[in-house]
Amino acid sequence: MDQRTLCFITLASIALASCSPSDGIDADGAVYDGIDPSDAITLTGTEPFWGAEIGPTANGVSTARFTSPADIDGSAFQAQRFAGNNGLGFSGELGGKSVQIAITPGECSDGMSDRAYPYAATVALGDATLLGCAYSDTQPFTGPDAP
Repeated sequence: MDQRTLCFITLASIALASCSPSDGIDADGAVYDGIDPSDAITLTGTEPFWGAEIGPTANGVSTARFTSPADIDGSAFQAQRFAGNNGLGFSGELGGKSVQIAITPGECSDGMSDRAYPYAATVALGDATLLGCAYSDTQPFTGPDAP
């Protein structure tokens, strides 16, 4: 197992540790199917501010776009989708850096708005670990549209 894979497994384990079976996780080990491959997913994070959009998946691959204050327009990359017992993952490469994304069910707050999101998001981008929240087309956030 290479270091990137081990890093992602560690990140995903940390992100998933706070989830409970009441969050939609099947205690019997069924693969998570709470986000349909046809749904677009939006991720948002603070400090540092960052965001990502993951398009619908076709043949296991999605086009994703990562944004930050240094790259407001964002940079696109291809992401392989995979589902585990506790959530959904995507992996790819952006600007020569490995990108690993874990999306797990459970209410999430961005800490800066009155919004509640249905998913927590963990992104490993190179050596950086970013924490945030996520929602999909069919499972939106609740709260104000403009925080």
